[in-house]
Amino acid sequence: MPKAVFTQGSTLKHIIVMTGANAVGLITLFTVDLVDMYFLSLLGHEELAAAIGYSGTLLFFLTSVSIGLQISMGALVSRAEGSRNRAGASRYSSNLLVFSALFSTAVCLPVWFYLSELLSLLGASGNTLALAESYCNILLPATPLLAVGMCCAAALRAIGDARRSMYATIGAALVNAALDPLFIFTAGLGIEGAALASLVARFALLGIAMGALIGRHHLPQRFQWRQLREDLPVIIKVAGPAMLTNLATPIGSSVVLKTMSGYGDSAVAGAAILGRVAPVAFAALFALSGAIGPIIGQNAGAGRYDRVRSTLLNATISNMVYSLLVWLLLYSMTDTIIAVFEASDEAAYLIAFYCKWLAGGFIFGGMLFVANASFNNLEKAHLATVFNFGRSFLGTIPLVFLFSHWYGAPGVLAGEVLGAVIFGIIAFAMVLWQVRELDREHKRVHCLPEENIGDNPPLPFSSQQSQLGQKTVRWDVE
Repeated sequence: MPKAVFTQGSTLKHIIVMTGANAVGLITLFTVDLVDMYFLSLLGHEELAAAIGYSGTLLFFLTSVSIGLQISMGALVSRAEGSRNRAGASRYSSNLLVFSALFSTAVCLPVWFYLSELLSLLGASGNTLALAESYCNILLPATPLLAVGMCCAAALRAIGDARRSMYATIGAALVNAALDPLFIFTAGLGIEGAALASLVARFALLGIAMGALIGRHHLPQRFQWRQLREDLPVIIKVAGPAMLTNLATPIGSSVVLKTMSGYGDSAVAGAAILGRVAPVAFAALFALSGAIGPIIGQNAGAGRYDRVRSTLLNATISNMVYSLLVWLLLYSMTDTIIAVFEASDEAAYLIAFYCKWLAGGFIFGGMLFVANASFNNLEKAHLATVFNFGRSFLGTIPLVFLFSHWYGAPGVLAGEVLGAVIFGIIAFAMVLWQVRELDREHKRVHCLPEENIGDNPPLPFSSQQSQLGQKTVRWDVE
């Protein structure tokens, strides 16, 4: 059994290494999305940016399902790895790859069937609606490819191979970047060209990540339907709340976009540009939330809650320092961003307002990311669901409604940020309390007198018990 790498050494070093590797891939990926927007802005049609905003919001729903499946892969595999159960990690990886493909296909089909109605519900109309439909019709069928590719990358991170996970993300992004100008300008395909480039990139992500997972680590075992049926309750216990958690964000985003559409295509274009700029600027925070999951999962599986607590505190300090530096950078580059995307009127005003006054709110968004990643790897995935839905339904939606009524389009952005501030603070306080309680329970169980333990001591992550449930599982590895 290979050593669980995150149960030893400095947690801060693990965070920096994992976040750095993850961030390089995400920055490359998000930068390609930003370049997409830039190329389309060169065509001189504001409705193209608006169409990307509408289609991106709808596709984000499906991507959120993929993220939830990715989280469950990371949680189950990392905890099995932390408890030195490679057979369990192998079995979970196989079953989750098949489950991800089937489930994402089942979710994608009804969305594709009602595509026009859903885009109209978000506020798209006329030529903008037609452009958004063209974009989605190309990318929607590739949703299962994205889900399986993301799960493969998550499995690599879960066993500590952040480098090859990064290679998969970078490879996909470079393919996208290379094909964008060819399809958009050379072939004259416009927004459809951008979608085709993204489609090919999803094939690249899947091929590179799965190649590393199988060829280098031999992690997935031979798939068996019987084993998937046996593990399904455990998978759903983690994947269900994780998917629900991630669906809360696009629900809130759709309300933001619907509200913003009332202020015209220029406002929607401004929000869409920010939707590409912010992920690039704050990519390290998205990477951080993905990086700490395996670290927390392995240490929780090994019963090292002191290291779980250290990981949380180091992640929070890193989040605060990075967010403040990026806020300063965005503040100084506001005019440049507006000029590069040739934004005008409401779009230019919204970009300036966000970069100068709201970008710092990502500190609290980062705290929520860290808390949710921790919940998902501490058998508390339902709390991540509660806080993300709380942020959307008790934070984002009512505050966006009120602030837009009082302050117009800038109020929409301000309401969204304030919701993150409130729930980021509460969620982080809750995860610290949960870690303390889990540590106390672990010490109580493992400090019982020997005569009270009996022949079968309660090892919650033993090789004969499901890592994230109470269901006994036979590990038949063929």
